[in-house]
Parts: sequence; C-alpha cells; structure tokens
Amino acid sequence: MTRTESAVPLTAGESIHAAATGSEWWRDAVIYQVYPRSFADGNGDGMGDLPGVTARLGHLAQLGVDAVWLSPFYRSPQKDAGYDVADYRQIDPLFGTLADFDAMRSRAHELGLRVIVDLVPNHTSDQHVWFAEALAAAPGSAARERYMFRDGKGADGSEPPNNWQSIFGGPAWTRLAPAGHDGPAGPQWYLHLFDSSQPDLNWENEEVRAEFENVLRFWLDRGVDGFRVDVAHGMVKEPGLPDWAGKVAMVEGADAGQPGRAGATSSDGTPVSNTAADAAEAESGGSNEGPMFDQEGVHEIYRAWHKVLAEYDDERCLVAEAWVSPMSRLARYVRDDEMQQAFNFAFLTTQWDAAAIRRVVAESLETMDAVGAPTTWVLSNHDVVRHASRLGLDEVADGPLNGIGPEDPQPDATLGLRRARAASLLMLGLPGSAYVYQGEELGLPDHTTLPDEVRQDPAFFRTKGKEAGRDGCRIPLPWEADAPGLGFGASGETWLPQPEAYRALAADQQYGVAGSTFEMYRNALELRRAEGLGRGGLSWVTGYAGAADVIALRVAGVVVLSNLGTTPVVLPEGAEVLISSAPVAGDASGIAVPSDTTVWLRA
Repeated sequence: MTRTESAVPLTAGESIHAAATGSEWWRDAVIYQVYPRSFADGNGDGMGDLPGVTARLGHLAQLGVDAVWLSPFYRSPQKDAGYDVADYRQIDPLFGTLADFDAMRSRAHELGLRVIVDLVPNHTSDQHVWFAEALAAAPGSAARERYMFRDGKGADGSEPPNNWQSIFGGPAWTRLAPAGHDGPAGPQWYLHLFDSSQPDLNWENEEVRAEFENVLRFWLDRGVDGFRVDVAHGMVKEPGLPDWAGKVAMVEGADAGQPGRAGATSSDGTPVSNTAADAAEAESGGSNEGPMFDQEGVHEIYRAWHKVLAEYDDERCLVAEAWVSPMSRLARYVRDDEMQQAFNFAFLTTQWDAAAIRRVVAESLETMDAVGAPTTWVLSNHDVVRHASRLGLDEVADGPLNGIGPEDPQPDATLGLRRARAASLLMLGLPGSAYVYQGEELGLPDHTTLPDEVRQDPAFFRTKGKEAGRDGCRIPLPWEADAPGLGFGASGETWLPQPEAYRALAADQQYGVAGSTFEMYRNALELRRAEGLGRGGLSWVTGYAGAADVIALRVAGVVVLSNLGTTPVVLPEGAEVLISSAPVAGDASGIAVPSDTTVWLRA
C-alpha cells in the first residue's frame, strides 16, 4: 500500500498509571474462570465435574494463564446453581469428592496454576444444619441468632418486619409455618435477600464470624490460593433494618432462585413457589444500594479475613464480587489491609465506544492506584451474554446481559467474534489482572436459540419466559469436533445442548492453527508476560487522546491500538506489529489497521 498523510505519530503523553512495584502474583495474573458443570465431564453423566477439570488442566497450561477460579462445587441442593451451600467443607456428589478436589489442586499446582475457589458468605442453603437447628429452636435462641429472624409487624405478626424486596423478586422475608416456634406476635420471619431457600446469615453474630474464619482455614490448609467472595458488599445490614423506598437491583453475579422450602409462606400467607417468586420482577442495574448493602461493617470482616490469609505463605488472595458505585466505594474493599482484588464490572458493561472505554480505563486505574491495588478487567462470565454475542448485536450499548432467546434479535456472529477478539486483545494489553471466562479463548458465542423445553436457568421460569436467562453462556465446552458431545465427556451426554456452531470452534480445531482465537489468546498471554504489560505503566497516545473511534495507549513500551471505527487506521512507517486480532494490510511503507481490530506494536 502507499503510505498516506493520515498516519498519526504514536507519541506517549503524560503517564496516568505508574508501573507496579509490588511483586505479588495477583497484581498482574490472568485468571481463568471454570464453571465446573460445563467445563468437562469425567464420569460420563453429562455434567461437568472435578475429575473432568483435572483432565483438562493441560489446556489452561497450554493457554498460558496464571490461575484458575472455580465456581461453587460445595454440597448443595442446587436450587441456585450451587450458590445455596449446605456444607462448606464438602464437595457435592454432582462434582466428586474431597479427594477429587485434592487431586485437581495438586495437578494445577504441578502445572504452575494457582487455585481460587468461590465462597458464599451472605447466606446458606435452608438445608444447612444450622438452619435446621434454627427451625427447631425457639425465638431468641443461639441457633436463631445465627440468621436474621424477626417478629412480624401487626397485631398478629402477619406483616413482614420491613418492606425489603428480594433480588429475585417478591418480599425478602418468609414467615415460618404455624407449626414453627412462635414469637411474641406469632410465627417469626427470616430474611433472604435472594431466594427463600437461601436464608441470610447474621454477621453481627460472633459464632458466624468464627465459623467462616474456620472455613477459610479449612480450604487454605488444603492448598487453595484464594477466594472469590460472592456478594462481598452484602452480609452486614443497617442496624434496625429500616424500610427502604428503593428497589434492590438484580445484577450480574446474582444467580436466580428456585422454589422455596416446603412449609414456608410469603407475606400474604401463601406457600412459596415459582409463581409467588415471580410476583415482582427485579430490575436490571449496575449496583446494589440500600440499607442491606455496602455497610461499613463489611470492612471489619475483610480486615479479619486478611489476617487469616496472612497466617499462610505464598501470597493468598481475596477477590470481591461487589456491585457498588461510585468506583471510589469499590476501592475501599481493596485497601491494603482488606482484599487484594475486586471485579471491575464497569469495564464489562461499557459500550463498544472508544470514548467510553477510555473513561472507564482511566477511572479504574486512577481509583485503584489511590489505594495501591491492581485493577481487574473482565468481559464475560457465567452470568452475562458472552461478549462474542453481545458485541454482535445491532445496538451494542443496549444489548441484553441476561440472555438472548430465539425470538430476540440475533447477533451477527461474524461481527461479534471480530469485535470480541479486538476487545479481548485490548483487555489483555491493559496493566493489572485479567479474567477469562471458559470458552472465550475459543471465541464461543452464546447459544441464542435454545428451545424452551431444555432451559434450566430459574430466571427463565421466574419471569415466565420474558427473560431468556443465562443458560446460553453456560453451554458445555466443545473439546473435539468429531466426538460425541463434542468431547465434553465419554458418553456424549451434555446437560445443555451444544449449538452446531461450536463444532468448528472446538479446541482441537484451533490448537496450532495460525489465526485461530485460541492461538491469538495464547500468543497474547506469552507476549503479555514477556513484555511485562500486566505490571507496566500506562500513557495515552497523544494523537488519539480524543479520537472518536480509536483507542491508543502505551504500556511498558508496547503500543496497544484498537480501531472501533469504519475507516482503516494507518500506522506510522516503521511500526512493527507484534500481534493483531485480525489481519492487517500493508508493507514496509505503511500498515493499515482495519475496522474492529486491535494491534500490539512497537513504534
């Protein structure tokens, strides 16, 4: 091609983020999320499990990630995909045994992979031994004090203690059946910010605090390297549990509920069921507000947990799933005596827009730098539409995060994958820690045409089909294109059906194939480590600082440039492209970066 005058010098401006000085592994780690039931099936029952994870850890080592985070695998009735925990020290038989966990952790460490596990401290399952004891005990007893039991309002106690609503819709209180022990005004109520089968714990109770510190030690003694803390901004409620005029938002990270415990009743005295739970839909939102979230007392808990982790060697870490705003509130969770990381959901939810992305990157770095914590970056997980589908929608800014169904506008698969690759390469070029959701390294889209009869996400049933739910992003992974079930397990059974599009994207079709999404990720992670991008300083490229369609920055001597517009971006003469998300055209006299493409280069 002929070089034109449209080339912009790639000169770095003033630094907005200094290079990291701490040496801890979690400051720049690339962490891979495993959703166990959909990763790999080790026993052929169609459900992923821990032996399946162990068998496929070589894939992660080949990819080049630093750690693996596993979604819940604890003993559970599975009414909320494992986020309703009945025993925090046991593996659910669905996923294997403690011996299977030990084998998985041992193999991961042999391969140089750290292991992070999910912890769910806001609530337990109603099948936890503590809740059974609470139901059998009297009001005011030690067993009841572990949970949030309260007397009802009104002369006969038939009204809920306050007006709080569940994140899953309907009241956040369930009244015990008349056979239960009565309070002064009748059967007591218990709080559940999520499903009625998930009673909230009372974190003002010292026994609760001591128990979870012991749970931490149980898993730390088994060699885990950290914990991702579910609903980290919950747990502590405002004293007095005052009424609140606002609505609790259903946000990413909150798994939908199932039918309530037998014998429980709603505020009008009817049995809790899917129909009752559907009574009020939760609104989508970016944060949880109100007297039940982000209270000052949560920080006391994390300071205590920080001390527990400090008893162990090898830099153990805590990761906060905290939907709070503004970002300065999020930074409080990662002060130097609390947690080590917090998910950056603001980045995940940002539009495909250069100015918006620049703003969230700058704000994220500035805010986390102020407390000496690394910034995290994430584009997909088990609760949102995969970014290969989300970015293929006509209206990307307003694209759904809670599922795409057959009757919804369908993504452009080619555009979605192109943008997803560009977004991923941009994310991996940013300083800090990055999270990769299983299958995104293969370019997997959501399954957007699942028939109603195979859906399993309670969100679909709770909303009577108005919301497709998250089954589409939880489809079992494709490992081998020509194997039954695409190699998910020996039997060929899969707990959710795989779309035909997954066949061409199977892992064995991408290994060693130049230009495949897997090889792009693998090469990017190798370059990221070699160039020190995760620990590097960041400066915007001055010539593109206010560009409408281009993001350009320098990190550790490497230029990361993303063209989100429709016009090719011409690079200065002599620029050396290290990696690109799509083919770039040009010769020694000039290189053009096409639309929806990210490049890393030296210039």
